[in-house]
Amino acid sequence: MNYPFKTKPYTHQLVALDLSWDKIEYAYFMEMGTGKSKVLLDNAAMLFDAGKIQGLIIVAPKGVYRNWSSKEIPAHMPEHIPIRIGIWSSRLTKGVKAQLNKLFEPNDDLNILVINIDAVITKKGNLVIDKFLNTRISMLAVDESTIIKTPSAKRTKAMIKLSMFARYRRILTGSPVTKSPLDIFSQCDFLNPHLLGFSSYYSFRNKFAILNDAHFGGRNFKQVTGYKNTDELHDIIKEFSYRVTKEECLDLPDKIYMRREFEMTKPQSKIYKQMRQTAIAFLEEGEATTTTVLVQLLRLHQISCGFLPTDEGQLVQIQNNRSTELMAALEEMSGKAIIWANYRNDVFLLRDLITKTYGKDSLVTYFGDTKDEERVEAISQFQDGSSPTRFFLGNTQTGGYGITLTAATTVIYYSNNYDLEKRLQSEDRAHRIGQKHSVTYLDLVCKGTVDEKIIKALRDKISLAQAITGDKWREWI
Repeated sequence: MNYPFKTKPYTHQLVALDLSWDKIEYAYFMEMGTGKSKVLLDNAAMLFDAGKIQGLIIVAPKGVYRNWSSKEIPAHMPEHIPIRIGIWSSRLTKGVKAQLNKLFEPNDDLNILVINIDAVITKKGNLVIDKFLNTRISMLAVDESTIIKTPSAKRTKAMIKLSMFARYRRILTGSPVTKSPLDIFSQCDFLNPHLLGFSSYYSFRNKFAILNDAHFGGRNFKQVTGYKNTDELHDIIKEFSYRVTKEECLDLPDKIYMRREFEMTKPQSKIYKQMRQTAIAFLEEGEATTTTVLVQLLRLHQISCGFLPTDEGQLVQIQNNRSTELMAALEEMSGKAIIWANYRNDVFLLRDLITKTYGKDSLVTYFGDTKDEERVEAISQFQDGSSPTRFFLGNTQTGGYGITLTAATTVIYYSNNYDLEKRLQSEDRAHRIGQKHSVTYLDLVCKGTVDEKIIKALRDKISLAQAITGDKWREWI
């Protein structure tokens, strides 16, 4: 309580620090918007003050890592801590190299390296982290740690190997389990291979997964068909983690979930039926065929969104009611809104439609094609209360992580996907610290299509995740 924090911590943040500050390894399973970034930085500051570390490495998703250097560190690092920051860039210009080199000069500062997860598997990025860890007693932290949940992934293997050279290790995520309880293994393996008490991923899987013999392509393998002993797993991870949800710690406004359902048009229904029954759709511009169930599901979803690529690569627009439904919703609402669209085609379509209706200044976009400097400006314009910008249009793959969009009181999902993590992350761009109003979440659902299956899959994943983390059930969609 007497520590000279730069920003006053909430009670739950003090609890997290009390439990973790001097632990060798720890997991902050703090829900989005509860301020886990501040907890990590305060933890690093305390360890630096105690003479226990000289450096901090923050590894984060590509779309988020710069947010640490531009926002989180300036906002929360205590004033009395002298710091040097090096920010990784794929373009190692003279300026970037000079900034990184300063981290390796003799100094008495807290040296901070901020790097994206994709750089870890590059030779230059891996060497920088390795050199840092071998020249500084350091804490190594992984933000949104589900990025290392896959044991066989190169990034996971690289991070686990690097973790052996870090004195302290932290993982941060609000959703440690997004697809299955097995997601937790590699995240904990990064912290300490002995934490869970299993010698390998397979022994861990045997303990907590229901396995059946399966045969495919002439080979036999074990297929996961369900999960078991989830209460036991919850008790194990509780020993080295702190879990908190917004409902437990903050007086944030309620989330309000709504759906707008609409029918397919006749042309759309015809094409959808063809693709569903025969895995082929006949269009005036050509044919669209599929060879696997996964591709078929993708094509069905694209048809429900109002477009379909032909086998020749031509993108065909299909008459649909989705965009009409969106524009009707925008007409009924007041204030600012975030609009998430799953496909680039939808972003382009909605950009033109919204600007035509509301004017060019009414909208900013934030997706894969948006340049870094334009992304910063887009957020600034949207958050500015005096700005004419009312709508923030993007996809959850790019904009769903690490940014604050509390100017919005409505979040519209023009289209969803099966990724629970992206859904939860994107929801909390608006519903987080700084939000003073209720946030309405509106899902556009095309009846009788895979839209409904996606919503059901997301609900099922939430139920499973909550069984692991011990969270109480929340009404959702």
